[in-house]
Amino acid sequence: MLVTGFPAGPWGTNCFIIADGPGHECLIIDPGKDAAGPINDVVAENKLRPVAVLLSHGHLDHTWSVVPVADGYEIPAYIHSGDQHMLENPLSGISSDMRMMLAQINAGRMVDTEPADVRLLEDDMSLEIAGVPLTTAHAPGHTPGSIVFKYGGAGEVPPLLFSGDLLFQGSIGRTDLPGGDHAAMLRSLQTVLPPLPDETVVLPGHGPQSTMAAERSSNPFLLDLDEQAPRRGL
Repeated sequence: MLVTGFPAGPWGTNCFIIADGPGHECLIIDPGKDAAGPINDVVAENKLRPVAVLLSHGHLDHTWSVVPVADGYEIPAYIHSGDQHMLENPLSGISSDMRMMLAQINAGRMVDTEPADVRLLEDDMSLEIAGVPLTTAHAPGHTPGSIVFKYGGAGEVPPLLFSGDLLFQGSIGRTDLPGGDHAAMLRSLQTVLPPLPDETVVLPGHGPQSTMAAERSSNPFLLDLDEQAPRRGL
């Protein structure tokens, strides 16, 4: 199995490319700003055939290059219905500070993030695309349509969690942007993460990878959740 990724653009958004191996079809997760060129390089180097783009949520730093990638390869882009409106209006999910930064780095031009073929994701959905079995989990909080992608592991490949902006190494996604909901984020952390085995490798939307074991033992937000959990017993 081939799993590779790189941080893209000024926000350091992790873009991932997944395939059953070199020479096979592949999935692309979260093509952010300046991601199209490196994606093309990885595809060419490994003789891959892109078949779909998966979006963990609708924020512009994760969707910036979805049109050149999805339409360029003539493939669909998948997003949860709760965030589909951000493809139609990418400014709807960002802060005023981010709008100012966007004006500076893009010379005031609107970013086109609505590809020709958009398909909707749902909770607990099995995706059999490119020979890579993934399962979705709806994880609202950072945005209403945030979603994570889970790979169960096989052979020497451990379980994987493409966590988007739900979970980072030592932290979690912010909830102060338009559509953010802190209570929903806490519920997502309490429902999505506990079933995952400790050996699960966490591949987040920003920053370095981690494991569920490391996050359970040191992430202050998950430790706080444990302290808030109701105690069982007499």
